[in-house]
Amino acid sequence: MTSCYPLALLFDGAPVQALLNMHTVDFVIIAVYFAVVLGIGVYLKRYSNTGEDFFMAGRDITAWVAGLSFICANLGALELMGWAAATYQYGILAAHYYWWGAIPAMLFLGIVMMPFYYICKTHSVPGYLQLRFGEPTRLVGALSFICMTILMSGINMYAMAVVMKVMLGWDIHVSIWISSLTVGIYVALGGLVSAIFNEVLQFFLIWLGALLIPILGMVEAGGWSKLVARIHANFPQGDYTHLWRPTAHFVDNPMGVHWSGIVFGLMIGSLGYWTTDFLVVQRAIAARDLRSAKLAPIIGSFFKMAVPLIVILPGLLALGLLPFKLVPESMAGPGQHSYNEVLPLMLARYCGPGLLGLGITALIAGFMSGMAGNVSAFATVWTYDLYRPFFRKSAPDAHYVSMGRWCTILGVVISIGTAYLVMQFASIMDYAQVVFSFFMTPIFCTIIIGMIWKRATPAGGFWGLLVGTLSAFGMWLIVKLHPSAIVWFAFSIHAKTMAENMYRLLWSGVIAAIVTVVVSLCTRPQPLENLSGLVWGCTEIPSEGHLPLVKRPIFWAGLSFVIFAVLQWIFW
Repeated sequence: MTSCYPLALLFDGAPVQALLNMHTVDFVIIAVYFAVVLGIGVYLKRYSNTGEDFFMAGRDITAWVAGLSFICANLGALELMGWAAATYQYGILAAHYYWWGAIPAMLFLGIVMMPFYYICKTHSVPGYLQLRFGEPTRLVGALSFICMTILMSGINMYAMAVVMKVMLGWDIHVSIWISSLTVGIYVALGGLVSAIFNEVLQFFLIWLGALLIPILGMVEAGGWSKLVARIHANFPQGDYTHLWRPTAHFVDNPMGVHWSGIVFGLMIGSLGYWTTDFLVVQRAIAARDLRSAKLAPIIGSFFKMAVPLIVILPGLLALGLLPFKLVPESMAGPGQHSYNEVLPLMLARYCGPGLLGLGITALIAGFMSGMAGNVSAFATVWTYDLYRPFFRKSAPDAHYVSMGRWCTILGVVISIGTAYLVMQFASIMDYAQVVFSFFMTPIFCTIIIGMIWKRATPAGGFWGLLVGTLSAFGMWLIVKLHPSAIVWFAFSIHAKTMAENMYRLLWSGVIAAIVTVVVSLCTRPQPLENLSGLVWGCTEIPSEGHLPLVKRPIFWAGLSFVIFAVLQWIFW
């Protein structure tokens, strides 16, 4: 297949970087997209005058809109570029983060945890911590979430800057500021409702543009079996094309991970992310009723299982088809391309005028989707869980809306500084998983114990969350200072960065759970009447027995899980 590939030409076997030429039609497509996004923000400003409207979209979002927004908030530049890079680095093992590391947790959120979030009418996950364990625990949770959001939002900025630099030759700083301020403006104007409706628009744009690479790439490769053969020929060391088969030993797979790390570490980490990260949970909480709130993550799970087509498959295609090998970001020198450039390289390989504009628009949409999710969640948690309870408890509703708008812009500006941290890691996803491993599992273990165990006390929740979070950071620091210490946590000196992250997720969660239980048993429990709407057995959850089977969330959750199991078997 003849490819449109001016980005990386081969001279004497070494790739030499050249710039793509944009055509008028490409610029028109991108300009129209920016105009529509800002127009949505301006139009929806009239519907975002109260705190409930600005921060929670008036709690009037349908199940399908909430479900698409739920998955699109997790389909930013981190997903599109980060997992393409991680797939080139680790092979199809990266798909575990979409299937084993997502689907069970999303279904668990919808069926088990969402009723408590929705019934207690919290505005945020730290808000639930306050209702269940008190203000000190909310403070720890809110600070953890804000730190994670700021660190993660830099990824979207950096990823978009890489696209503009590699593909168009734009200055990296100009790219960061233009795109990030656009997001800040439309979220500041329309709040969560603007973010959600733009995310739905971006969902379709991402799929429309990103499907170009897997379709054209599979045509060039000649099908799945021939692509697998090409990958094995290019990379004879390590199994890049099976999910579970090469994980019996640490040294048999590119990730250097044992199946136990995936089964236990990734599972608990995914529960931490999908059930407590307010970036995605906020979308479901904004649904118009409990059934819609439960259906949102379940609907999202079906789309989540399909996302590897546009983020994992391009990385596999790069392994099989690129005529040169990529290197870690920190090792990329003149004439070399890094893992993070996989998606721009593949886009340049296949896309000419018009298609190029559509593909770049898809990447911009992904960037803005992820960034919008971060800043809208940041604004809500800052305003409701830090500013209002600790700085100004009593103020008119309009004051909190104004604060939300201003801190949206502030969050964007602060996040720009974190974009440069990404350059210190081998790939975007290595950085992201390190950040997630600090915060995700301690907060999940604290919350789930609080939801199912009446005996859990405020002191137990506070110390469990605090000690669990500090232990995650401590384990990372120990290995950073003494790399051989990885054997203490991952049981093998051959464990690599991703494997270390999985085991850190596991142990920090275990520590948080043990501390929560032990401290709770040593302190006085809360009266049962204070736990209504917050704890299993003390909360009346509306029955769905009167609904036809096909309208019950549990039916669709079961169907989703069956499809998930089939995928595990196919790619075993």
